[in-house]
Amino acid sequence: MFGLGWWEVAALIVLALLVFGPDKLPQAASQAGRTLRNLRRMATNARDDLRAGLGPEFSNFDPADLNPRTFVRKHLLDDIEEDWNNNKQRELEPATTAPATPGPMDELGYGEIPPYDSEAT
Repeated sequence: MFGLGWWEVAALIVLALLVFGPDKLPQAASQAGRTLRNLRRMATNARDDLRAGLGPEFSNFDPADLNPRTFVRKHLLDDIEEDWNNNKQRELEPATTAPATPGPMDELGYGEIPPYDSEAT
C-alpha cells in the first residue's frame, strides 16, 4: 500500500493516536476522506474544463502526457518496445524452416532501426 510496509503503517497509526487521541481520530479520518474526495472532484473538473476548452482536436489529451518521462515513453519508446517485443515473440516460436545463411550487411536507410542483439546487453 503506497510503498509502505506493515511496520510503517503501524507506526503511522500509533502516531495518529498520539496526535489526535482516541476520541477525535474518527472525526479526523472522516474529514481527511472528505478532503481527498473534494480534491479528486476538483482535479476531474479541471481536466474536463481543459479538454472542453481545447476543443475536439484534443479530445484524447491526457494531462499526464505533459510529464517529460511519460512524453518520451509514449512518443519515442513505444515503437522500439513494440519491435523488441515482436522480436522476442519470434524467438520463442519454433523455427519451421532452416535459418538463412548470413549474407553481407546492408546499409541502413534513413529512419531504419538497427538490429537489436539481446545477448549483447
